[in-house]
Amino acid sequence: MTTPGSGAAGTTGHGAPADAHADWRGVATEDADELSASASSFLRGRSRRLLGELLRPHRRALWALLAVLTAQNLAWLAGPFLVGVGIDSAVPALLAGDAGPLVWVTLAMVGAALADTGLRYVFLMGSGRVGQEVLLTLRRRVFRHVQQLPLSFHERYTSGKTISRLTSDVEALAELLDEGLDGLLTALFSVLAIGVVLLVLDLPLGLVALLGFPLLFLLARWFQRSSTVAYRRTRQTVAALIVQFTETFGGIRAVQAFRREGRNDQLHAALNEDNRQAHHRAFWLVAVFMPAVTLIGNLVTVAVLGHGALRVMDGDLAVGVLVSFLLYLRRFFDPLQDIAIFYNSYQSANAALEKLSGVLEERSTVPEPPDPVPVRDAAGELVFDGVRFGYGGATVLPGLDLRIPAGQTVALVGVTGAGKSTLARLAARFHDPLEGEVRLDGVPLHRIADADLRRAVVMVTQEGFLFTGSVADNISFGRPDAGRAEIEAAARAIGADTFIRALPDGYDTDVHKRGGRLSAGQRQVVGFARAFLADPAVLVLDEATSSLDVPSERLVQRALQTLLADRTALIIAHRLSTVEIADRVLVMDAGRIVEDGPPAELVGGGGRFADLHRAWVDSLV
Repeated sequence: MTTPGSGAAGTTGHGAPADAHADWRGVATEDADELSASASSFLRGRSRRLLGELLRPHRRALWALLAVLTAQNLAWLAGPFLVGVGIDSAVPALLAGDAGPLVWVTLAMVGAALADTGLRYVFLMGSGRVGQEVLLTLRRRVFRHVQQLPLSFHERYTSGKTISRLTSDVEALAELLDEGLDGLLTALFSVLAIGVVLLVLDLPLGLVALLGFPLLFLLARWFQRSSTVAYRRTRQTVAALIVQFTETFGGIRAVQAFRREGRNDQLHAALNEDNRQAHHRAFWLVAVFMPAVTLIGNLVTVAVLGHGALRVMDGDLAVGVLVSFLLYLRRFFDPLQDIAIFYNSYQSANAALEKLSGVLEERSTVPEPPDPVPVRDAAGELVFDGVRFGYGGATVLPGLDLRIPAGQTVALVGVTGAGKSTLARLAARFHDPLEGEVRLDGVPLHRIADADLRRAVVMVTQEGFLFTGSVADNISFGRPDAGRAEIEAAARAIGADTFIRALPDGYDTDVHKRGGRLSAGQRQVVGFARAFLADPAVLVLDEATSSLDVPSERLVQRALQTLLADRTALIIAHRLSTVEIADRVLVMDAGRIVEDGPPAELVGGGGRFADLHRAWVDSLV
């Protein structure tokens, strides 16, 4: 199996060297089981850059927290030193009848403990606040970015994966910031500071303590390499679980209609087992690493105690110094376990950062123009000039030339896969053509600002998707600033006012999830009212009447006369009644226009549209 990063970089079509990292960019590596060393290095660098971008606005707060942490650890480190002073100085003085040194040592220990507690509180509150602000920024950034990515991304990147990025991956980072980061900073400072203190306190004992470092280094390297792979695998299995869960309950009607519960349960059980095994591997690594660190710490402590005891017996070392050294040594190895716990969280968060940074690295295939041409009041003329387009290497439109004058209603007909929906998507700039141009009023669509284009071109899709909220909220979706009078006027024009007022709360009725409170026809009519209120220059109806029953369709056909007046319209439909209101019919086959003319003329011409027309008529008889 070829792994991302294993292939050599090629060259572009113009002879320039291709981007050596092209195979690793974006979400390309998400499903890879293995990664080359170069790919892993690239992903780590990308994750660090993202973390740096998130932390950069909080630099001052982080420096202040570092100062607080330094002061807190100095207060914490004072304890063992003061114990040694008490044993070697205060106790002999007390035996001699002088309690003063013991009082001062006691006061100093109480003061250090209070300072440690107070500074710890300040640090935890400050780091918690910074962590939550970072998570807020990350969630908003990912949500905003994913919304702006083109349809081509969402068609290949499932909603379950997107949900996984915004939930489990962000939560993994939250766990790191809320719990692990505090432990890491404290542990690192403690290890470095205590290491220096041990060498200063007694150099021979310090050198004995350093004997355990080669073993600790080898153990840490093994854990780092093994856990990186393990935690990347856990993120993959969690995402797969969420994807399967989302798809199952998103299509619960189909699941129950075809009695797929048993099969879906088997799939869920298999994915759940994969997830269990992935986490079991990660937990096993921690279960080996942490006891091994403890074992090395205990062996070093025994060695120091034995060597120190011999020196005490020879009179070469004070008892208080040995006690202080052993207390510091215990505090030296305890933070190493904290680092292990942190590394557990860090690897999980790092794997999550890889996924999040990959999504954020994805770039739109229909980017905003750097120097847009303003289009304020579009007339609605559409021109397809030598347009070629395809999906995944398969050509759908081999070379399309078409001009639609402003104000003309054009019906697109043809068999499934003829290219009708592709043409409509190009008109709305959900995709950019591979060759040629699509122009609105003479301006290429890729030169028009997205806000101007969305104002000028509106598509009503087959699904008639409604969002949770009131009927009025859904009608005003394309114009959030519209008043209630404008919303109701749009509904009346489209023929929706009567059934809306019959709802329990009229225009304020909650349509529930996906508009489940309304029938399919009612949802589509509300979608038409939404488009009418948006008042675009170009309206694209993609199979938009396919969900309507006969009474609703008759109602909408009358409303469409009003909706389509004085605007350009592209209508994709398999219903005769919808096609009959068009000024012009385009019959498509294999991405080409094979017939073009008024409906009445084509019906009498004996061509493909005439055959379709007869089939429609026969189906109504």
